[in-house]
Amino acid sequence: MTIRFALLGAGRIGKVHGAAIAAVEGARLVALADPDAAAAAALAAKYGADIREVEAIAASDDIDAVVVASPTDRHAEQIELFARAGKAIFCEKPIDLSLERVRACLAVVEETKTPFMLGFNRRFDASFMALKAQIQAGRIGTPEMATLTSRDPAPPPIAYIRVSGGIFRDMTIHDFDMARFLMGEEIAQVTARAAVMVDPAIGEAGDFDSASVVLETVSGRQVIVSNSRRASYGYDQRIEVHGSKGMIAAENQRPAMIEVADEGGFTRPPLYDFFMTRYTQAYANEIAAFVAALTDGAPITSTGADGVAALRIAEAALLSVREGRTVALSEIP
Repeated sequence: MTIRFALLGAGRIGKVHGAAIAAVEGARLVALADPDAAAAAALAAKYGADIREVEAIAASDDIDAVVVASPTDRHAEQIELFARAGKAIFCEKPIDLSLERVRACLAVVEETKTPFMLGFNRRFDASFMALKAQIQAGRIGTPEMATLTSRDPAPPPIAYIRVSGGIFRDMTIHDFDMARFLMGEEIAQVTARAAVMVDPAIGEAGDFDSASVVLETVSGRQVIVSNSRRASYGYDQRIEVHGSKGMIAAENQRPAMIEVADEGGFTRPPLYDFFMTRYTQAYANEIAAFVAALTDGAPITSTGADGVAALRIAEAALLSVREGRTVALSEIP
């Protein structure tokens, strides 16, 4: 069985998902929609897809599922439209920047019994999946502490910063999801600090570019998150989990995993310089998981509820920064 996809959005993340659909057996890109005619035409030509209006896609009989990769402020309304149209939905995070709006949207998904998956792609990275599998197998005993490092090579454009929802909702939210995913427990309280160290324009836009967060789970396990919008050495993505019987770590990935030793010392190739290259396979893996859920009944492991949980942590982190205190998750409705 082949799942016939439509793609909403032909921008940066839309291109990533177009490539992911093309890479997955049992998936085919049939149609796409984007108000940017040139971007839509280029992506449609690349994958042999039709260009259609969003409403036409909702009414199309040759579409089984949609990937929502449009701007964030369109996600919720498009999810509701396609849920009522009977299409399975894969949505890039976040559903919305408002918890209230997210919950209203997910109520429609539940009411219509729509298969729905949220795009937390790091759960589907091969190294991180292997790390999770070793934790579940008891290799390091009970997880007690974790350190998550996520630093971008350079900040996004200021125009994006202004609509992103801020560093906690846009960037750190991936780490919040990974904290829950790896530790296997809900977060109970959050202590966060943030600053503007990279570009004053980011501060003028009302955001931060550097953040440190300490999360505590319901049983007292600890997770430390380190974020920066600038890493001169490349896209820095590392995880370490310490447990009662040992430690497990996932190191940075490089285009070639080699090391050269000569008279100058030991050298390795530079890190990937963008999330689109670092997580190419992870994006394909999550689309493959979505296809498996639709064709084989495999469980969906990145859900709307996961999105709500991560967004609540992000809200708590922002409140912690604003008020200079530890915030209990129970304070975030």
